[in-house]
Amino acid sequence: MLKEMGAEDFIVSKTDKKGKITYVNRIFMDMAEYAEAELLGKPHSIIRHSKMPKVVFKLLWERIEKKEEIFAFVINKTKNNNAYWVYANITASLDENGDIVGYYSVRRKPNPKALETIEPIYEKMLEAEKTGGMEASGKILEDLLFEQGVSYDELIISLQG
Repeated sequence: MLKEMGAEDFIVSKTDKKGKITYVNRIFMDMAEYAEAELLGKPHSIIRHSKMPKVVFKLLWERIEKKEEIFAFVINKTKNNNAYWVYANITASLDENGDIVGYYSVRRKPNPKALETIEPIYEKMLEAEKTGGMEASGKILEDLLFEQGVSYDELIISLQG
């Protein structure tokens, strides 16, 4: 079953530097169908859906490890094998010296029109990943961005509107 976030809902989570969950809000727990105790200390990938191209996470980690903000459309898997799409904003959490101490993510309901564009792109990327790995998947994304004459950020932000 595909679950849908409410228009006013925000999912919030924090992780340590290794991606282990240190905080989740109630909406996260409700959408993911987990109790807080089942999430805290677990890798955030506990909700990773098989329909997500690995190269999107590679890009995400590259950016946040450089203390750069990133936006992405992500499909997540729930404890009960349901799924839900989010429009995610991920940033590094910094200490007083500017060192990364963890990561902070806020997710909201994605624009349904954006998903009409993203889903076929992700499907194509996943197909490429099966035979050519992340490199082939990344090439599909690169080619799309080149064709449209936009950066990754411009594409993702424009789709959300």
